[in-house]
Amino acid sequence: MCGIVGYIGYREAWPIVLKGLKRLEYRGYDSAGIALINESGEHIYKKAGKVAVLEEFASGQDKSGTIGMGHTRWATHGVPSDRNSHPHTSNNGKLSIIHNGIIENYATLKEELINRGHEFKSDTDTEVLIHLVEEIQKIEHLDLLEAVRLALKEVIGAYAIVIMDKEHPDRLIAARKGSPMVIGVGQGEYFVASDATPIIEYTKNVVYLNDNEIALIARNDLLIKRLDNVVQTPLIQELQLKLEMLEKGGFDHFMLKEIYEQPRSIKDCMRGRIYPEEGKVQLGGIKEFAEKLKNIDRIIIVACGTSWHAGLVGEYLIEEYARIPVEVEYASEFRYRNPIITEKDVVIAISQSGETADTMAAIEMAKERGATIFGICNVAGASIPRLTHAGVYTHAGPEIGVASTKAFTAQVTVLTLMAFYMAQQKGTITTSKLIELLTELDNIPEKIQVALESNDLIKEVAEKIKDSTNCLFLGRGSGFPVALEGALKLKEISYIHAEGYPAAEMKHGPIALIDEEMPVVFIATQNSSYEKVISNIQEVKARKGKVIAIVTQGDTEVKKMADYCIEIPDANEAFLPLIATIPLQLLSYHIAVMRGCNVDQPRNLAKSVTVE
Repeated sequence: MCGIVGYIGYREAWPIVLKGLKRLEYRGYDSAGIALINESGEHIYKKAGKVAVLEEFASGQDKSGTIGMGHTRWATHGVPSDRNSHPHTSNNGKLSIIHNGIIENYATLKEELINRGHEFKSDTDTEVLIHLVEEIQKIEHLDLLEAVRLALKEVIGAYAIVIMDKEHPDRLIAARKGSPMVIGVGQGEYFVASDATPIIEYTKNVVYLNDNEIALIARNDLLIKRLDNVVQTPLIQELQLKLEMLEKGGFDHFMLKEIYEQPRSIKDCMRGRIYPEEGKVQLGGIKEFAEKLKNIDRIIIVACGTSWHAGLVGEYLIEEYARIPVEVEYASEFRYRNPIITEKDVVIAISQSGETADTMAAIEMAKERGATIFGICNVAGASIPRLTHAGVYTHAGPEIGVASTKAFTAQVTVLTLMAFYMAQQKGTITTSKLIELLTELDNIPEKIQVALESNDLIKEVAEKIKDSTNCLFLGRGSGFPVALEGALKLKEISYIHAEGYPAAEMKHGPIALIDEEMPVVFIATQNSSYEKVISNIQEVKARKGKVIAIVTQGDTEVKKMADYCIEIPDANEAFLPLIATIPLQLLSYHIAVMRGCNVDQPRNLAKSVTVE
């Protein structure tokens, strides 16, 4: 969600922080602000709107200084406005803060602080926190680090924070709990950010703050403590991220670039993990649990949004090949039930960012009840890989577009590999069958490349339906999660109301919506439910609905009925989601562009949902 950038060193802070905020725009936000300290004092510039609005607002003003911090805000407490934008200052104006997360007990704290004479200038929970730090520092006569440490022990919620003190312009204080925070280590300089994207241009050496850790950052020194006051030794890691991965590379939007990256990202996901000639899958990340997988009772997949759709595909694959019962849960609902979890369960948590708050909370609950936790994540060093017992990285590379594309297919690829790996361990699949499946899986990137060649046709279809107000997506079997994902993509970036359903459920309600203005997208490839889907198409056509069908190359039956057919290469039903998703991503993209929508940064959305 919110984006954080901080700098202390020998360079001018403004250009570093500003560029960092631009790199973090993909996270989703509604306002931006930067604070700097120089010889004339502290200067805070903040505005509702995009970073470009902030940049224009600060034009011609004093932006000098070698210490600074910036923030892009996604509103929780208080509407998007100049006054609610970060940074926020303490009551005496000496301290300033930027914050990602939610302080849940802010109202109680605020009431007490008002009684003590504090006056608030915003509606945010963040301002309450910096006032609390000031109050503790004043009453207890403490240095800032200790005051922040004690204040954080008083708050309930999630946070990643950076604090500056204009009377001590030689240090930053950063802390995290439940929201990501990374510190870049340079020569005589340090960088702080929500993720590595603002840092990679300057250093590849980073320290990932853990939950309940607080850092004192000076130009030539880094001290990290836990909130219980125990000093920690910083673990410096090297980023694998490359700067060119963060550029559009000639594409109009990051989303389009990432759609076209999928042949490569899926190949990277499989590299070193499949051996088609031997009929063997090797997943080093979960290897130590190979024996346990032979005797587990159940798998529970927890995820949110697109990752939940990937989990549904995983359910089909794991039950089909490994013969293990699977339940797929929304992480946000799972954690608030009282689910039955035992030591013989494996929980698979899926998250592109590795920072999804609800998924992290579900992991913690499942761990407390004795389950083994596997993670599927795209971001090395993120929180979820560190919380889980084991896991598999997707290796999709950075995904900047808010609407997930290559992360989805990479997650499905990992789940496919996990299904085959479990089947291999349990002996529920023959070597000859595994050779056949892995050989075809190895060719999927080439088939996705072929599916991408339908782009021009898909653009023509998009032109025909771009002014629709509603759309249905229908599929059977593993085509049903594809339908859900297609509907989500259309909603996210074009703001057209869309719903995904199992095709057989159409007659149980949604068919009432169908008329000549209603586009209906069918996953109608030649698989085990092909004849049933044809019947569903006929039902839609009988009611004058517009049918857009994703069909197998060479199909003749559906072409007789559908208004528009988009062909994809033939493939085993197990791999249908990997290929059939591609035209739906392109369809949503082109519709959104034609409607003038902000494709990479859809309204109200954030890339990483780090608060509940």
